[in-house]
Amino acid sequence: MIRTIEELMYQLSDFFMAPVLILLVLMFIYSLFALGQFFSQTLQRRHHRVSYRQSLQYALGQAPNKYFPGYPLVNMAQELPTVTKDQLDVAALEDMEGVRTASRLAPMLGLIATMVPMGPALKSLADGNVQGISENLIVAFSAVIFGLVIASITFWIASVKRRWLAAELVALTPLLQTQESPLEAVASDAEEKACALA
Repeated sequence: MIRTIEELMYQLSDFFMAPVLILLVLMFIYSLFALGQFFSQTLQRRHHRVSYRQSLQYALGQAPNKYFPGYPLVNMAQELPTVTKDQLDVAALEDMEGVRTASRLAPMLGLIATMVPMGPALKSLADGNVQGISENLIVAFSAVIFGLVIASITFWIASVKRRWLAAELVALTPLLQTQESPLEAVASDAEEKACALA
């Protein structure tokens, strides 16, 4: 019974190898695409930095220029002046979802693609097949290198974009507060007074 389970697990692990390698290649292509987008957004932000800062002097939707390439949250707030901070938080998470997922998933896929060939490599070692060992180890180390490169690129992009989006949220917060309706302001004041009395 145990022997059957071991053989089944061994066969399944070999079956996973091809999909994992395909996913690693696709994620590597995505990381290069994300890197190109990141550099393009960096240039856009530098080019429109002055107009972006000037727009913060106006109420949402009232700025002369309502589109600032490279500033996704500001663009969303200018197009939808009634947007809430929670909606901007969700938009920020969506903007970072791809690179965050890749930065966490790539090392795990690289580890899977590294461990799968180790079984055949150990079997080749027991059989004295040096060529089989080298072939399996080449695949194993190539896969883990790909995974780490993908994770490094996407983690760096995610870190910088997190700072960008946080800065945009901080800059937009005072403008969002000015959009508060009178009824909301009264309710907020009443809640604060109730908390103070309590």
